[in-house]
Amino acid sequence: MSSDGRLLASGSALSDDEILAWISDHADALGVVAIDAPLVVTNASGRRRCESLIQEHFGRYDAYAHSTNLGKPEFNPPRGAVLAERLGLPLDPDGPRSGVAIEVYPHPAMVGLWELDLILKYKHKTKYPFGFRKREFSRLLDLLKREPTLRVTELPRWGELRTIAATATKHIDLNRIEDEVDGIVCAWLAWLWASKDSHLQIYGDVTDGYIIAPSPPLHPSKPRGDRVAPARAVRFEDDTQPRRRIAVAPEFALDGPSRRWTLSVDEAQALEQALREIRGQAQ
Repeated sequence: MSSDGRLLASGSALSDDEILAWISDHADALGVVAIDAPLVVTNASGRRRCESLIQEHFGRYDAYAHSTNLGKPEFNPPRGAVLAERLGLPLDPDGPRSGVAIEVYPHPAMVGLWELDLILKYKHKTKYPFGFRKREFSRLLDLLKREPTLRVTELPRWGELRTIAATATKHIDLNRIEDEVDGIVCAWLAWLWASKDSHLQIYGDVTDGYIIAPSPPLHPSKPRGDRVAPARAVRFEDDTQPRRRIAVAPEFALDGPSRRWTLSVDEAQALEQALREIRGQAQ
């Protein structure tokens, strides 16, 4: 990121050495480095207080933090902390806002900064049909494009990301760029923190673990009854007047031949009506 908040580069790396090499190639000096992973973990079991605070304030928007503790080998020590140490960066968010690593979490950040009534469901979950996830991924890219400071369209890589997302036909296509797009969000949060943006605050502390996220949101969340949560199984109500028509093409597995089938919305509605008619005749 430039000092005025413009995205300068993005990419993907897997190993710690590859990540450090990428940073070395693209940054002359390190300001704020935002890491989407636990940095400070001291609790032997359960969850960190900062994770409970995130759930308290953002849970109604479906933004939950996974439980982190030293009982999980991947957090003993945390990979993010190891990377920060190799970069020579302290972890204290209360210190200078330059030359520091901070822990962030994209989901609550998006909810708070963009006033979303629900998190964007762009992650690869088995319960989300591909078409649904692709639309959510497109929404995320559109929102990033609208951020005036980022000026993402000036970056050639952005055009490549949009093309990959637009032409994707399988989850694996979006998986290829998911972490990179998350990284763009993290870089934006790093710049906001360095700029002392008033929307961000610290949940928790450096002693027991913290997460940088927007202030507790005041805007309403989407009512539970209006949420679309695609599932792998198609379920029909027994009553003759369903509360809500099928709105998203469901994915389901047949009990017979081992093959996965996907119905369009129209096909699912037609199947539902046919089943109701059959049930009515049987009665």
